[in-house]
Amino acid sequence: RPDPILLHGSPWIPELDPCPFAVSLVRAQVTYETKEVPENESAEIPCAAYEYGLRNPRIEWKFQKGSSLVLLYHDEKLTDPYKNRVRFSPTAIVFLSVTRADTGKYICEVVGDGSRIATSEVTLIVQVPPSKPVAHVPTSATIGSRIVLRCTETDGSPPPTFRWYKDGMLLPTDPKSSPSFRNSSYSLDTTTGELVFQPLGSSDSGDYSCEANNNVGSPQRSDAIHMEASEVNVGGIVAAVVVLLMVLALVAFGIWFAYRRGFFSSESCPVCPPHVLVIPHVPVPPHVPVPPPPMSLCPPHVPVSPHVPVSPQSL
Repeated sequence: RPDPILLHGSPWIPELDPCPFAVSLVRAQVTYETKEVPENESAEIPCAAYEYGLRNPRIEWKFQKGSSLVLLYHDEKLTDPYKNRVRFSPTAIVFLSVTRADTGKYICEVVGDGSRIATSEVTLIVQVPPSKPVAHVPTSATIGSRIVLRCTETDGSPPPTFRWYKDGMLLPTDPKSSPSFRNSSYSLDTTTGELVFQPLGSSDSGDYSCEANNNVGSPQRSDAIHMEASEVNVGGIVAAVVVLLMVLALVAFGIWFAYRRGFFSSESCPVCPPHVLVIPHVPVPPHVPVPPPPMSLCPPHVPVSPHVPVSPQSL
């Protein structure tokens, strides 16, 4: 096994294929580097892998952001998205003006004779100051419950850290470390911007605002929102239940009164349906006895003749 070679202070040990009849690949991970550049300024990203000195080097640049991987320089030319924004040289690429979308990892891969490969990676962070954050604070909350306050900001790069203020005073990370907040019980996450009260106390009422800062530009603070901590309104709940019961009682009385006044009664015979079902005649064989017709529960309809006065002469 060959001796390690130092490149930029990092040891490089060639990895040889143990099979002598196969094509051997020699790989070297030369350097990892991070650069921070303000937005709209130029940025030079070096290719440390080129300095390894491979014979007849072929250079390829890739840009990785999350799970996305795109070619930046391939087949001795820049790809279309970078033609007018980037200048290429064997030792580096130079952005004329970077934007926040350029934040990501840049991979330089150099392939030389004998299938030797060297790579280097540079993580570029485009610095963008934070915008004005938004504080998500409930205007009212119940004492003894778990309440979460959130602070959001979407523009800052690198991502900002957050601080919270109550009535203009900075909330310490540990409430027990300050006499002013010793009676509060909360946890504060400066990375996510969450302020969690568990449980909420009566002394936690106040005006809350949050601040975002990433050391690029000046810190930005949100508008203040008042949160009122109060006990559960038992009297109000009881009053609401009483009113609901009274409404139900009035509805029941109205229905009973309507039945008493006959608004829901029917003028037809209760045992005689308004529509008569006509059953078609089915011939019955002679050996089957015919049942008598059913007795009607309704009185037969008897026509009544109008009264005609009789004169004495007709008697």
